[in-house]
Amino acid sequence: MAKTVTAAEMKERERAANEAGLLYIQMMENAGRAAWKELKARVPALRRLLIVAGKGNNGDGFVMARVAAKEGVQVRVLLAEGEPKTADAKTNLARLAETAAEIVRDTEQAAFGADAVVDALYGTGFHGELRPDGAAACALMGRERERGAFVLALDLPSGVSADSGEVAEGAVQADATVTFDCAKPLHFAKASKPFCGALVCADIGIGKALGEHET
Repeated sequence: MAKTVTAAEMKERERAANEAGLLYIQMMENAGRAAWKELKARVPALRRLLIVAGKGNNGDGFVMARVAAKEGVQVRVLLAEGEPKTADAKTNLARLAETAAEIVRDTEQAAFGADAVVDALYGTGFHGELRPDGAAACALMGRERERGAFVLALDLPSGVSADSGEVAEGAVQADATVTFDCAKPLHFAKASKPFCGALVCADIGIGKALGEHET
């Protein structure tokens, strides 16, 4: 079973790994590629992919979009709450210009019959209630799942608090969740565990950077 850490402990692990030479942007790249590998394994006939991205440091969704588009998948990216605010996420969004991925900003225009939806809206910093644009994006993901799309959450389903497992009204119901490096309390909390679907903990190099896997 994966080690479980709080959101603050995870940030400290990332900071320490960055200082040890595994840069934040490389962790983001590793996370996006690991999640893409997992999605392909679960949806082998994937042709159309919708990625719902937030404005935080959730650039792993943009990494997935780039890799998927370069493999010939038709990709649409919804910037559900506007442009990303962090440098690494901005960099990965800009890199989508290298691909045929389509970027949309209107939730009403985002649906296009996708085979799978990636929930890259909120990360471990979420708590409380969904903001209006976030709630609309979560509702879209819910409708797509009801239509038959496979929903993969990155780190956690949007609308769930990482530490408490509190589930906001309108939270995303995922078919699978890929968390990175370590599990978080929400993945095992009674209220939130059902929202995660199948849980996968992906190695993105942090343990190695911290010397945890050395013999």
